Amino acid sequence: MHHVSWILAATVLASLPLAAQATDSAPAPPPAPAPAATPAQQQYLDGLRTAGRGVAQLKDGIDRVGRNRADTAQLRMAGQRLGGLCGSAGSFMRQGRARMSHAAYVDSARTLARRLNQQVDSVIAFLPTCQREGGKKPTATAATLVTRLRSYEGALRKFREIAVLAPAQPTTPTP
Repeated sequence: MHHVSWILAATVLASLPLAAQATDSAPAPPPAPAPAATPAQQQYLDGLRTAGRGVAQLKDGIDRVGRNRADTAQLRMAGQRLGGLCGSAGSFMRQGRARMSHAAYVDSARTLARRLNQQVDSVIAFLPTCQREGGKKPTATAATLVTRLRSYEGALRKFREIAVLAPAQPTTPTP
């Protein structure tokens, strides 16, 4: 029995340094949250979200044209639908763009916000043509719209990376 209690005591004593070590190496605290947006920045982001609804409509119209290229009648209907979506997307985009003042940001973020505004303006400027020509030339209209949306997406990506919506730092290290 004495031998068993000695083994038990040795096991307990041997485990003490491990337990102490476990408490010393507590997990690192999570990164500090990004600073809260100012009211002007929040208004910009809300406007961007509204404009994004219009962009989603445009992408839906482009997708419809792309799916129906083989059938002429279906392509014409998809083009007419694209024209209609250009009209409704325009109201979302104009409403959102009106709230997107790049002056809400400073330094490089302001430059990125200004570029994003220019891309939104470029898409908005094409929408009357899209609305008018969508049913007549659906493939060409969709192609032009894709080009403008790619520029918009690039500006949006840069804005999100640098200005305010930087991705959160991972809490666990990546291998």
